[in-house]
Amino acid sequence: MDLFLPVKPCILVVDDTPINLSMAAAQLMPHYNVNTASSGAIALSLAADKQPDLILLDIMMPELDGYEVCRALKANPLTRHIPVIFLTGKADPESEELGMMVGAVDYITRPVIPAILLSRVQAHLLAASTNRSLHVSNEYLEFEVTKRTRQMAALQSATILALASLAEMRDFETGNHLKRTQHYMELLCSRLRREPRFSDYLSPERIQILVRCAPLHDIGKVGIPDRILLNPGRYAPEDFEIMKTHCALGRDAVANAQATTDEVNSFFEIAKELIYSHHEKWNGSGYPCGLAGDLIPIPARLMALADVYDALISPRVYKDGLSHEQASRTIVEGRGEHFDPDVVDAFIELEAEFQAVAARFADSSMDVRRKAAQVTGSVA
Repeated sequence: MDLFLPVKPCILVVDDTPINLSMAAAQLMPHYNVNTASSGAIALSLAADKQPDLILLDIMMPELDGYEVCRALKANPLTRHIPVIFLTGKADPESEELGMMVGAVDYITRPVIPAILLSRVQAHLLAASTNRSLHVSNEYLEFEVTKRTRQMAALQSATILALASLAEMRDFETGNHLKRTQHYMELLCSRLRREPRFSDYLSPERIQILVRCAPLHDIGKVGIPDRILLNPGRYAPEDFEIMKTHCALGRDAVANAQATTDEVNSFFEIAKELIYSHHEKWNGSGYPCGLAGDLIPIPARLMALADVYDALISPRVYKDGLSHEQASRTIVEGRGEHFDPDVVDAFIELEAEFQAVAARFADSSMDVRRKAAQVTGSVA
């Protein structure tokens, strides 16, 4: 009988009765490579070592019976994929049902006609081969999807940073401000996802989006006139009202981008919330809507602390940066007033990490002078 597979598959025959082993091997050897095992323990060792394509397994064996061997095969990641056919003298329905329950793909009773044995072995080998091919194809597709997803995420991140830099180029903030606030956001998300108030919201997907879109928080400043944006002093009341519109300008820019696509993507919603509401305060005294407490979207609550902390420690040509200790006191004093109390508590636990980020991406005095020259047109 010629089989269709070009390379001879390997069959492991397991039986404690020598005559049964000999008969099965004699029927299979013209068509397959055959290994034999006279006990369940030997079978488990050979299966893990040789990785046969199929196992013919007797049930009635001492020490480990066939059911126990099959359970052990299916529990082992190295052997669980190997199809098992019970080849046994137990012909009652209960034994057959149990054999299928423990993981066998077929159940053949003795005495067996050689042609039937070969036909059923071949059928299950072909099925196993097809399953392996599908598994490999699925793994390849998953790899490709993952790779494309990472490429798209990298492209999206680069685009976001490019857009955010438009706002950064027009005021005294440096590019490192975007990097620092992005890392502060990641730290806060990682800590707060363990808190009951935040755990449902801060899924891994949302955390990725929050970190990615954090640099967009002040994108609306591109629409603020230079005479207001570059004013280092206190704003006149009418100028401050114009300055506050950067929240709506940024949100509307994202909304316009969202309107150009039919894709359902939570990125746009999270970005709009973060941009529009990150100047709201926990006690309701912020802008643009005077939201208070939990009415402030979570992305905005996290961004508020990250943005304020970085503004406090950052030196500018018109001010010195505060020390971490001074900035930390200001943040703690704002607990329950400016900031969500739980977000402040997370910051307190993460102070060392915040300091490390600030040090890693610190602005040098040359950076500050160069930035001032860039936005004012003066000579550094």
